Amino acid sequence: MNSNPDYECAGIYADEGISGTNTKKREQFNKMIEDCKAGKIDMIITKSISRFARNTLDTLNYVRTLKELGIGVIFEKENINTLDSKGEVLLTILSSLAQDDSRSISENSTWGIRRKFEQGKVVVNHKKFLGYDKDEEGNLIIDEKQAKIVRRIYKEYLDGKGTNRIARSLEEEKIKGWNGKSKWYESAISSILTNEKYKGDALLQKTYTVDFLTKKRVENNGEVPQYYVEESHPAIIDKEMWEAVQMEKERRRAFSEKHKLQKIDHGLKDNPLAGKVI
Repeated sequence: MNSNPDYECAGIYADEGISGTNTKKREQFNKMIEDCKAGKIDMIITKSISRFARNTLDTLNYVRTLKELGIGVIFEKENINTLDSKGEVLLTILSSLAQDDSRSISENSTWGIRRKFEQGKVVVNHKKFLGYDKDEEGNLIIDEKQAKIVRRIYKEYLDGKGTNRIARSLEEEKIKGWNGKSKWYESAISSILTNEKYKGDALLQKTYTVDFLTKKRVENNGEVPQYYVEESHPAIIDKEMWEAVQMEKERRRAFSEKHKLQKIDHGLKDNPLAGKVI
């Protein structure tokens, strides 16, 4: 491109190793669009439609936005210039094919993961999972420094502390979580206390992807199969302690519900208009 006398290079924008199914996380792509809007670019040259975007809607929206700015996109592989009269019709057809290709890749990936689940192989994102790391072969191993935090959370809960109080105490002591930050949430503590992986078991496919374009994941309520693998990896919490925590959580939940009902009942008795039609 730099050697072509017809062009002056305004910059090279490349997002390495990032999926083309959407543009939200493509920093360089978004920077390129901003530079176009700022008048720094007159023409975009890309290798193919699939390199530009594999989402038909994104492709067409950006092409039309750029066209309104007088900026064309040249797709070398497909020999398309979006400023030509036939460009957008052909682009719609070809970008639909690119989207189907993306769907196929996503389905094949999902199939591979589910086959591993069926075989009892645990697939866990250990980087967002407090207490564990992975060895060279990809097996879960205990991160002893983080495991101490997990054990502390379980012990303090059984000692009578609530999830909110535990979170506050960890923050006050500036103890860092899996993300390296000392910000703790009650929901995160509750999740740790109910995660079966801490006792060495694994319930696989708790969530699943419902849209291959947006990567949106939802809770699995029976829509796709789940697999429970016992003793799939080293435990941080022994099974007896884990079960004791679940029983204590249920006891507190039942107590809270009963207390709530009693409050409502007292409220009705104290209200002279309760039960009367006005």
